[in-house]
Amino acid sequence: MDFSIKTYDAKTGVASIKTGCLVVGVFENKKLSQAARELDGKGAISAALRSGDITGKPGSTLLLRGLDSVAAERVLLVGLGADDPVSDKTFISAVQAAGRVFSSLGTNEALLALPLEAVKNRDAAWAARAAILALRDGAYRYDTTKSKKDEAPVGVKKVALAASSAATAAAKAAVAQAVAIANGVALTKDLGNLPSNICTPTHLANVAKKLAKDFKFGVEVLDRKQLEALKMGSFLSVTKGSEEPPKFIILKHMGGKAKDAPIVLVGKGITFDTGGISIKPGANMDEMKYDMCGAASVLGTFHAIGEMGLKLNVIGVIPTCENMPSGRASKPGDIVVSMSGQTIEILNTDAEGRLILCDALTYVERFKPAAVVDVATLTGACVTALGHHNSGLFTRSDDAHDALANELLAAGKAAGDTAWRMPIEDAYQEQLKSNFADMANIGGPPGGSITAACFLERFTRKYTWAHLDIAGTAWKSGAAKGATGRPVPLLTTFLINQANGKKSG
Repeated sequence: MDFSIKTYDAKTGVASIKTGCLVVGVFENKKLSQAARELDGKGAISAALRSGDITGKPGSTLLLRGLDSVAAERVLLVGLGADDPVSDKTFISAVQAAGRVFSSLGTNEALLALPLEAVKNRDAAWAARAAILALRDGAYRYDTTKSKKDEAPVGVKKVALAASSAATAAAKAAVAQAVAIANGVALTKDLGNLPSNICTPTHLANVAKKLAKDFKFGVEVLDRKQLEALKMGSFLSVTKGSEEPPKFIILKHMGGKAKDAPIVLVGKGITFDTGGISIKPGANMDEMKYDMCGAASVLGTFHAIGEMGLKLNVIGVIPTCENMPSGRASKPGDIVVSMSGQTIEILNTDAEGRLILCDALTYVERFKPAAVVDVATLTGACVTALGHHNSGLFTRSDDAHDALANELLAAGKAAGDTAWRMPIEDAYQEQLKSNFADMANIGGPPGGSITAACFLERFTRKYTWAHLDIAGTAWKSGAAKGATGRPVPLLTTFLINQANGKKSG
């Protein structure tokens, strides 16, 4: 799907614009949006509302053809709810509804004339970004591993967004950003949806190398011998039971000034998680192919910032391996030495994500980062706490960390990819005590997502850091099973804000 901005003349409006389908909004109280009023010269739209052919409820639609004095072949009415200003949720619902109609129309072009500048507490640039992300999300299909590919999409392939002359410049910039983010989200979805026999650590490394070639990133991939030389005993303990070789991927997008400290993104890349010796139940274990969605989101974010040529220094670090049971696998009660020198008693081999992340978090000290954000499908406890709506955000509580947390939360809210801040307090650290090592890798069921974050926090005290637990938001189960691409919109929006001067650290 291609996207553009169409500037309309405020005097003539949208009625004179030729297109295969013109989308305008109507309200539940039989009120018309400005664009709909411009098309209602002989009252056809008002009549449709009065008759109940369309209610105006969010997401309701009605397709009209051959309206007098309207250049468009078709006019699609879309419900915008009770009244303006339109909420962001209602606006996105209207765009999604239009997208569903687009897929079956006999035209390849449409003009979206929904009120970009009338969304509550948002501007036209936000609305343009949100519309594109919603349309691309609805159009996403996965058929990579099917013998019979999905039929080529029909219907609308080119979408223009109508904007006033005052909003055109900002909307055009937003379109470029949104397309880049959508492409990053699509890559993240594709990687997450691939089965683990294809999406191995080596595959992730090859994807990183391709991104580096396409966007001129720096790239380095460390293998087992190099990890042994770095004394990453915690990371290596997880990969012991697998035949697949581990990889440690470093991507560098140095788009800022040479002296500027980088933002570092760290993504958990467990390409399949059986739980190891502490093996998981069989039901739904297939979904553990999604345990690399943190890594996939870092790769997707790099695709987005590379495409938009973001003027910021960003480094991505991805520790990736499988967690498998075998005669060589780590056992409950084993003690390993992390890269930091701290010792860890492995009480549960299914708490493996923190074991690979802790060595990565130690490794990134060498970059002297402005801030570090790690992203991981880390705990089922986070799903219990927050469900599937918000990712869990964890940081220490001081001025620098509060600022980082607020920037991430604001980016998530702006991108429609929300997070919720959870506590990290010393009281929770008590649960990680071990009689035999510096710490245990689990703290028991109470506050499981918090104690997991507390574990990671012990390896991040030399820089400003935040942790995103995306176990509840990275994929969907059931009939809609599939990767969501989150938190690529949050991360990319955060980085855009940093490049625009809202610096962390």
